[in-house]
Amino acid sequence: MLVIPTRNGFEELMRLMRSLPTHSRGIDVCIVDSSSTDSTVDVAQRHGARVHHIEVSEFNHGGTRQMMVNQHPDYDVYVFMTQDACLADEYAIDRIVAPFIDPAVGAVCGRQLPHLNAKPLAMHARFFNYPPTSRVKSMNDAHELGIKTPFISNSFAAYRRSALIEVGGFPKHVVLAEDMYVAAKMLIEGWKVAYAGDAVCRHSHNYTLLEEFRRYFDQGVFHAREPWIRQRFGGAGGEGLRYLKSELNFLGLSLLHLWPEALIRNALKLIAYKLGQKERLLPIRLKRRLAMHKRYWDGPFAEGK
Repeated sequence: MLVIPTRNGFEELMRLMRSLPTHSRGIDVCIVDSSSTDSTVDVAQRHGARVHHIEVSEFNHGGTRQMMVNQHPDYDVYVFMTQDACLADEYAIDRIVAPFIDPAVGAVCGRQLPHLNAKPLAMHARFFNYPPTSRVKSMNDAHELGIKTPFISNSFAAYRRSALIEVGGFPKHVVLAEDMYVAAKMLIEGWKVAYAGDAVCRHSHNYTLLEEFRRYFDQGVFHAREPWIRQRFGGAGGEGLRYLKSELNFLGLSLLHLWPEALIRNALKLIAYKLGQKERLLPIRLKRRLAMHKRYWDGPFAEGK
């Protein structure tokens, strides 16, 4: 079963649906739509997808995904994508579910390539975080990979139902990274998490500096409220500096004019992340202004669990 949460994204969803005509014959596609006011639902229905309607106020990154799992209990595996991603080739779905042949694998993350309109900095982010080499990870890899061990992205990921149920499913209380939360829980419980470098989608963002800041503020909030993840898996261990060096090397002298932006952007990400980690010292009104996912701060989990 392929689950795609949507909200006013008919052009993106059209691209996604067109990328999987072959697979739509052998997989149930279910759209969970948050009261779109554009043609999103029409696009989904024209391509044969089932549509589940919810109110905007009901949407929750983890809760909505778990709702779909709970309402469709007859599937062994669930593939999740976001509306702004699309499959890179006709084999992507087959390849992302292939690692489940190992009964110990609880979740699989696919590879992401940048969209064709991606700017250089957005391109590098995908090449850096999503290499072509596949790998199956367990808790034994935490000493080597640190926080990268439970790394996963729901823009293109698959989950074994039994593993999801065992760890309590997707959480409702997190601002984002419900995917990492679940992967970390699975690893701790003895499951493996696979990265399928041959299962490829396209997904990227040409974030502005402010959007990048807000996303990393939310990430800081997530790690501040879920300290057990860093305690069990460790921190990034110099990952930020390695990323910056890789980015400057990727840009090279031919794109020297982008070096200042790269330096500023990475500095802002660090500041935003650190600020997010200290979010309990900030008033909710300010956190709402700093956050990418602003509705979180109006909900029941704004004051923490």
